[in-house]
Amino acid sequence: MNLRALGLAALGAAAIATAVPVSAADTQYIPGLMYRSGPYAPNGVPFANGFQDYYKMINATGGINGVMIEYEECDTAYNNDRGVECYERLKRPDAAAIAPLSTGITYALIERATADKIPLLSMGYGRTAGSDGTVFPYVFTLPATYWSGADIIVNYIAEKEGGYEALNGKKIALVYHDSAYGKEPIGTLEALSKKHGFDLSLFPVAHPGLEQKATWLQIGRQVRPDWTMMWGWGVMNSTAIKEAAAVGYPMDRFVGIWWSGSEQDVTPAGAQANNYKSLNFHGTGVDYPAIQDVLTKVHDAGNGTGPREEVGTVLYNRGIMNAAIIVEAIRTAQEIHGKKPLMGEQVRDGFEALNIDNARLEAMGLAGFMEPIQITCADHEGTGRAFVQQWNGTEWKPVSDWVEPNRAGLLRPMIEEAAAQYAAEKGITPRSCS
Repeated sequence: MNLRALGLAALGAAAIATAVPVSAADTQYIPGLMYRSGPYAPNGVPFANGFQDYYKMINATGGINGVMIEYEECDTAYNNDRGVECYERLKRPDAAAIAPLSTGITYALIERATADKIPLLSMGYGRTAGSDGTVFPYVFTLPATYWSGADIIVNYIAEKEGGYEALNGKKIALVYHDSAYGKEPIGTLEALSKKHGFDLSLFPVAHPGLEQKATWLQIGRQVRPDWTMMWGWGVMNSTAIKEAAAVGYPMDRFVGIWWSGSEQDVTPAGAQANNYKSLNFHGTGVDYPAIQDVLTKVHDAGNGTGPREEVGTVLYNRGIMNAAIIVEAIRTAQEIHGKKPLMGEQVRDGFEALNIDNARLEAMGLAGFMEPIQITCADHEGTGRAFVQQWNGTEWKPVSDWVEPNRAGLLRPMIEEAAAQYAAEKGITPRSCS
């Protein structure tokens, strides 16, 4: 069992090694930058538990083509400086991938991880321009970015209003975490407001998000938007839902990004949260063979990282999906470089050749859990699709089909322009992906 992260005690951060004892010489190393402390811990913990439990399940079923996983975790407390410290402590040439679970930490690590040749998986968060693999060869944003999320919500609103032409003159508000995370969709929404003629109002919320009364009084009594979006995290989400209910804002016109749509976000508000909506890009519940394996081979074996009852919840399952993508990137890289422990640079090749089709999802035990994903050298996002879910007071239920963002006509040109600007600022020569 790897105990090297115990040195992080000086940072006040926690390290957790896999509960499956393995020989480091025969293992694939995967570090985890999670947060089990701080104001966002209630949301960070279930994700971290799902992330780790999936690796335990893979080890319990023979590893990745016989290669066992060596997992090591560091608690960042959702703090950018601590995130960098954790990365520097845990990085190794044989690190398969880094998952920062924070847009701010992702921004801080892009140059470091690229220099160290360690893939950076910012699954559904981070720097959207990182989707351009010609400029960001070690950044992977699959399955969707915040720009795709913003476009999907506007697409959904347009459908409910009767078409894009019906958006002209409508009022749409964005309540957002006043950080790199919350600001990420603003440029896309501004472009969409010009294109479709809706009025966009922006409402930043200071960390951690407990003070929102004045914001919602302005929204509910002055601006009175037809629809409101939310880019929130942690306690900000449940606080926003409570304050929205206090001013009588209709929950069925309140739509959050996928990080604003978990059980932790709605249950504190009780019945006030009923009919609130958010995006999602994976299944909930436990009716998938892989998650059944987690229950039987990990939790029933007394090796679960957290409580059994959280298995199947939104954020736990998102941790499962995140880990599953990393495992499949390693598996794909093994087809290129051999069925053995690999270096980060080799796993990067696996990410860029990733093709999780329906047949592979079936083999993984995750059929119907998520969309097929295909990544290329140039495109590190994939389809960018998501669906809208709604809280009914007991569980999340899908209320839309998979929604397609306008990647070719709007988002990809914006991504390439932003990536080119970054390349110019950093003196990077984009690589050829022909």
